[in-house]
Amino acid sequence: MRDFQRSMPDAQPHLARRRGLWSYTRLDAWLLLLVFILCGYGLLILYSASGGDMGYVTRQAIRMGAGFFVMVVLAQLRPQLFARWAPAMYVVCIGLLLAVILVGVGAKGAQRWIALPGFRFQPSEILKLVLPLMIACYLASRPLPPSFRHIMISLVLIFVPVVMIMKQPDLGTSLLIGASGVFVLLLSGIYWRYIFAALGVAAAGLPGLWMVMKDYQKQRVLTFLDPESDPLGSGWNIIQSKAAIGSGGLDGKGWMQGTQSQLDFLPESHTDFIIAVLAEEMGMVGVLILLAIYLLIIARGLVIAVKAQDSFGRLVAGSVTLTFFVYIFVNIGMVSGLLPVVGVPLPLVSYGGTSIVTLMAGFGLLMSVQAHRKMISH
Repeated sequence: MRDFQRSMPDAQPHLARRRGLWSYTRLDAWLLLLVFILCGYGLLILYSASGGDMGYVTRQAIRMGAGFFVMVVLAQLRPQLFARWAPAMYVVCIGLLLAVILVGVGAKGAQRWIALPGFRFQPSEILKLVLPLMIACYLASRPLPPSFRHIMISLVLIFVPVVMIMKQPDLGTSLLIGASGVFVLLLSGIYWRYIFAALGVAAAGLPGLWMVMKDYQKQRVLTFLDPESDPLGSGWNIIQSKAAIGSGGLDGKGWMQGTQSQLDFLPESHTDFIIAVLAEEMGMVGVLILLAIYLLIIARGLVIAVKAQDSFGRLVAGSVTLTFFVYIFVNIGMVSGLLPVVGVPLPLVSYGGTSIVTLMAGFGLLMSVQAHRKMISH
């Protein structure tokens, strides 16, 4: 026994090196695998939704590759660095939103982009990560649950960018960004009386919200309540979407065999309404496979949040995961007619640019929190 014990120290360094080889990459194996599966499945769906146009698939794959690079880079950084940079990033993002209002590029009646040589980007997408980082940084450095004063300051920090984004106008993105900040507040353990009071204020403010909404946004709400009132106009999208979903049945019509999508009855089939293409061509089985992948990613994100070893990591990981859930819930809800159409893409499936990189960056934050926990535990 004594000889065996003397031999163990010589073996331990070798065992430690083997055990730490993957952890050295700072990447979470389960989350990485699930994201790869989701990206592959998304490209398969996009190929069909775009009518077999490899141009869409190639550009989407390039953006996913860029997002993967950002994810890997962020995973290497310690969460404390994000906390340190959050205030400066928040100020820069507010400046970019102001630049959008003053010199932004418009398209389809909305002014949401900043044009740079060779490309353009949407600053509001960056706020989906910067805002929860800012709120988490502010709250984590103070006693939790937060006092009324700290809650009000947090709400002001959320309110400023949300209002600026609604002015673009971009209701869908503003709601997602607002939700990402509110999730941090909820995860900080605020008292229930504050939550009920906020719900009461929100309910009382609905008439005021209606008054400040743009005409097209009001029309979307009215269409949600009665899409058949204008079947050839504002109700066309949702009517065709529900027809595509219903006609798919259990196992669908077959890949690239959908009538609503392939014959162009379904507008925006490769962006916001892409899950209707999946439901028509692969049926309920195809949709359940996608939902299962989403569910596993959300579950992994929540596990990372629960196991985080400091308040900042828990708040950020929880907010990123729940915001990812809201993406899915809102998109599927609006495509199936359960929610008004607000222009929210289906994560890593809908054709997009900045949103894909932002989502992958969010996964990088989750991996950073997980890697930091492992470093502390070892």
